[in-house]
Amino acid sequence: MTQRLLLCAALLSTAAYAQWLNYPEHGTPHTREGKVDLTAPAPRALDGKPDLSGTWHAQITTIAEFKRLFGEGLVNEAGKLDVPGMEIETVSKYAVSILVDYKPEQVAMLPKAAEIFRQRASGANDRITCTPLGVPLAGLVSEATKFVQSPRQLVILYESDGMHRQIYTDGRTLLKEFEQPSWLGYSAGKWMGDTLVVESAGFNDKTWLDVTGHPHSEALHVTERYRRRDFGHMDVEMTFVDPEMYSQPFSIRYTYELLAGSDVFENICNENEKDIAHIKK
Repeated sequence: MTQRLLLCAALLSTAAYAQWLNYPEHGTPHTREGKVDLTAPAPRALDGKPDLSGTWHAQITTIAEFKRLFGEGLVNEAGKLDVPGMEIETVSKYAVSILVDYKPEQVAMLPKAAEIFRQRASGANDRITCTPLGVPLAGLVSEATKFVQSPRQLVILYESDGMHRQIYTDGRTLLKEFEQPSWLGYSAGKWMGDTLVVESAGFNDKTWLDVTGHPHSEALHVTERYRRRDFGHMDVEMTFVDPEMYSQPFSIRYTYELLAGSDVFENICNENEKDIAHIKK
């Protein structure tokens, strides 16, 4: 496991959550003690829809749970994930393995996927580079994620790699074919009650679904469901369909927790980078 994780060590880095720390945002509810009331009702946009705007971080997996899921060897004596730049207290279990909730007989990698996974585990296709993390990994690692909602579009800003996604909510439907597959795909969403349902496709096959190297093809289709259940928590469900790589669809479910009074920070992967020249040594 550690060997596989080392392949992605340079892709992941801890970062300060914000350049505007503890800024008192207008409309933030507070308790009688003066703390942000994360259990207050979810805010509404001018069109009446739940407002997903805010700076979020995927709920972390505890050290004890990491040990239970992946074994003692994943955590060093200091209680840290044994990968430089990827502290265990800052990531979701799905960042380590997208299939952690499934047994091999429930969701199997098809032969092509299994071979790619084996090569990545051995380092044969070593990709210690500054290419984007992709969906869903960019939203599951140490860095924060910011949602900016408007009536016709939701923009997701990833602190990781300084990337962004545009999710159109103006009534358009997702294309069936894409002339130019992209790192983060193409997305269209619609409201079903208080849940935003997003369909995404048109991904290239260059990103990894997790840091252990589970692959996907250009046939990948992702369905996301976002529901802000209160001021400080947003429930997320993501379903992945990739008939070229996996025996059947699979899903992950997690919670985004609001980083109240915070923001995303500028993150340039290549800035001050000194590892690549030494990685083969």
